[in-house]
Amino acid sequence: MSKQAFKESVSGNSEAAVSKNVDVLVVGGGPAGVSAAFASARMGAKTMIVEQFNCLGGVATAGGHGHICLYSAWSSPERVVGGVTFEIAKRVTKAGFGIHTNSSVDFEVEGMKLVLEQMAEEDGVDLLYHSFFSDALVEDGEIKGAIVQNKNGRQLIRAKRIIDCTGDGDVAARAGCDFEQGEEGTGACQPVTLMFTIGGVDIKKVNEFRAGKPWNLSEVWAEAQKNGDMRPFQSVVMGWWWTPTRPDQLGINFTHVTGIDATKAEDLTRATIEARKQAYETIEVYRKYIPGLENCFMLSTPNTIGLRESRRIVGEYLLTKEDVLGMKNFDDSIGYGSFFIDIHNCSGIGMDKKTVRPDPGFKYQIPYRILVPKKIDNLLVAGRCASCTHEALGSLRVMPQCGVMGQAAGVASVLSLREGLVPRQVSIMELQKELKRQECIVDEGDIQSANAANMKQ
Repeated sequence: MSKQAFKESVSGNSEAAVSKNVDVLVVGGGPAGVSAAFASARMGAKTMIVEQFNCLGGVATAGGHGHICLYSAWSSPERVVGGVTFEIAKRVTKAGFGIHTNSSVDFEVEGMKLVLEQMAEEDGVDLLYHSFFSDALVEDGEIKGAIVQNKNGRQLIRAKRIIDCTGDGDVAARAGCDFEQGEEGTGACQPVTLMFTIGGVDIKKVNEFRAGKPWNLSEVWAEAQKNGDMRPFQSVVMGWWWTPTRPDQLGINFTHVTGIDATKAEDLTRATIEARKQAYETIEVYRKYIPGLENCFMLSTPNTIGLRESRRIVGEYLLTKEDVLGMKNFDDSIGYGSFFIDIHNCSGIGMDKKTVRPDPGFKYQIPYRILVPKKIDNLLVAGRCASCTHEALGSLRVMPQCGVMGQAAGVASVLSLREGLVPRQVSIMELQKELKRQECIVDEGDIQSANAANMKQ
């Protein structure tokens, strides 16, 4: 049969060859995407991940963010996240690439890439790397497929269900879903950060220096700026990640670029160039001001810059700051969030005044409805493009919670296919039942069971 016979009109005058037919297509292979795909495939669905980079893991790998948290309630050892996302923490530790607790995992980025691909192979997930999502095929209010662009040209992947795990809501936006972006009133988004990894670290000396000082070492950066050794692009360290499997290395979350629209390639380019300058300038400051880092050097900057915020879809429910801080419970709970409202300054350095650090034990339930776009059927979203406010996103956007949403989207997609329903009509009781079967933590009973099991180990 000729190639022309496989072609069909997609949007406007463009054409794309039909390259695949799958049950569930996951666009984006980050924490939300892998959780969605693994859950779907384990239920027997023909599942595929389309990923723009050459690895799974998203910001954790391609973004160089070698630390994932929070699996536990805030400032508490009580674990409130299970399922695929916690399984990944255990797997990367077992493989010798990191170390995890009930709250977090620190890991070697390259090792995480390998572990995730091993899990994908075990579950029978089809992977397509080096491929960018381009457009959505929508017919009569239902999404039918996704157009991707890669070395082969434009291709149409037909799917019965599509899960948008792009982080930026790319699929939902192209499909015609309504969305919001940035801070209410101004549209300003949180700053972006290029993570980087340094070698030549004496962690014992570093920890001795940090003892008794504010965790963010704000006085150090203030002194460096006063002395003319550092431009005023940052006032606090956002994260230093260390794993005993690579004791002479440190992952750094410090660069800070504002005024960026993550849906524009020009902005991402400008941010990457500026952030890389900041990273190299930071190393010079570390050598001069931080004992234990006198001989540090750049090991790597990642494939992509870290994004905290862009599009948020308008879904069947809007999760708000009041829901989060009120620790609200939902009948359609799919799991828990527990991170503080972490908002980096949208227009300057340091943290935003909207940041809120809650009391120990803080946690709230995440409702399924925030994954369901109002307009388009057979499409779910998971990750930081879910339906929430700017301030609620400050807590919801972190990787374990992206994984919680992804796994629920994967399960709901398969259940809807089995039941012959669109995803918005799926039985919440059956969804929660399957999530529990997959060792997710959905309610208080699950929290008690998971932590009782930990006590026995």
